[in-house]
Amino acid sequence: MESKIKLFGHPVHPMLIPFPLGLLGTAVLFDLIDLIVGWESLARGAFYMIAAGILSALLAAVFGAVDWLAVPSGTRAKGIATAHGLGNVVIVVLFAAAWLLRRDDPPENAAGLPIVLEVIGVLGALVTGWLGGELVDRLGVGVDRGANLDAPNSLSGLPASPGATGKEGANVSRSR
Repeated sequence: MESKIKLFGHPVHPMLIPFPLGLLGTAVLFDLIDLIVGWESLARGAFYMIAAGILSALLAAVFGAVDWLAVPSGTRAKGIATAHGLGNVVIVVLFAAAWLLRRDDPPENAAGLPIVLEVIGVLGALVTGWLGGELVDRLGVGVDRGANLDAPNSLSGLPASPGATGKEGANVSRSR
């Protein structure tokens, strides 16, 4: 199943997910360092990274939702994609709650419940990230039908494999 929204021949959703993962993961790391060492500037930076991580997660979710709609119902992929998406919604809610709890004084309010919510969110992201990997690497969701080790550059305008049309039922050999 190919991704429905592409940019320069590649699915948009996987292009965007490094931003929320990196921002939110680094925010937690910065908050933990601040709690241990007392560097308030890191906690302040983490506060803004959480805001950016939430916004970038919402943007990635739009493209993920479009791809989710294209996954055939009744398949293992649909169930995993649903768990992946709903899990990520929970993660965004956890980080949003942590951000709201500390908004009045980001460095001072990073400890306690906000950091607990952040750590749970990062641990959840490990699970939903694995689910996303399962979708792509094991189930082929978002992968070009003709993908192979000698496929032409996506910018060439050529199909990934000779004879690949991108349509259902295309006769495509899959060598990986």
